[in-house]
Amino acid sequence: MNKTADIKHKDQHASPGLRAFQLALMVLALLTCLAGSPLSLAQTSSPTTAKSLVYIADSENERLNRRLRELLMDAFGESVMVRPFVPGQTSQDSESPVIAIGPTAFTTVRSENKRVPVLGLLVDEPYISRSQDDPDSQVSAVFSTPPLIRQVALGKAILPYSTLVAMLARPDTEHLYDSLIRDLEHLDMEGRVFLIPSDERLIPTLIRALDYGDFVLAASDDSVYNPRTIKHILLTSYRRNRIVIGPVQAYVKAGSLASTFTPLSAVAQMTADYVRHFWQSNAFPEPAHPNEFGIEINHQVGRSLNIPLPERDVLNDLVIQRLESAEASKNE
Repeated sequence: MNKTADIKHKDQHASPGLRAFQLALMVLALLTCLAGSPLSLAQTSSPTTAKSLVYIADSENERLNRRLRELLMDAFGESVMVRPFVPGQTSQDSESPVIAIGPTAFTTVRSENKRVPVLGLLVDEPYISRSQDDPDSQVSAVFSTPPLIRQVALGKAILPYSTLVAMLARPDTEHLYDSLIRDLEHLDMEGRVFLIPSDERLIPTLIRALDYGDFVLAASDDSVYNPRTIKHILLTSYRRNRIVIGPVQAYVKAGSLASTFTPLSAVAQMTADYVRHFWQSNAFPEPAHPNEFGIEINHQVGRSLNIPLPERDVLNDLVIQRLESAEASKNE
């Protein structure tokens, strides 16, 4: 028998254990080859991407909630998992950020767990300032109420020769105008806050303010500007040939001449940016207003007072120019 026939003969009579061992070696060699193939690399290098998680605590206004959720979903994209905030959940998850829409939702989340990272929307600055006093808090906000310096820039754009701005406040809300008073000089303006000591003194105090200022700047201050008082304030101003700027978009329809406002789309986009920043650095940026804004104008009031009003786009550009000039003046 030759050598070839002898090898075949031995292979045919190999033990079952040997044949199993040889088969295992062949499978191992095949798997080794496949491990380096493009198909294998493609399969092992595409793990499922985990979605980031954010909660939304709703306001009492369901229509507003729906609109903001839609805008936030668009701003976040598909890689973010958005869930509704429910009472008691911070005991299970106190690390994921919560977007709180409105002061009630903001207060609810904060009262449940002050260590939970909260980003406030549609809240006033005093809410945030008080919350930031706690060194352990992780709180910030995207403000939507018009910044007062922008409102003054709007009044100056409408009345280019104005130099004096009057403001109304209660004794406990005078602080709302503190930072503005310091910045007025950069818009070539001066201002004075007139304090209303009681409800009975509202109109007499307003008349003094109207005699002083070229226009009245209204802050978002419910103790002064509310459904009960706004009609009297606007009629008194109109009869004395003075305009009111602000406090917010809704009051323009009631008779305020104009106000800037922040589109909800800009609030949503800035919110998404703030949350992404939190995921990257475990901290929110400082509270701020979006740069984008719109202008609401009551043309009927303008015509009644013989005030020429530029087109919105022109007025928008004038406001931006004045704000940029004021910022440059501050940095000199």
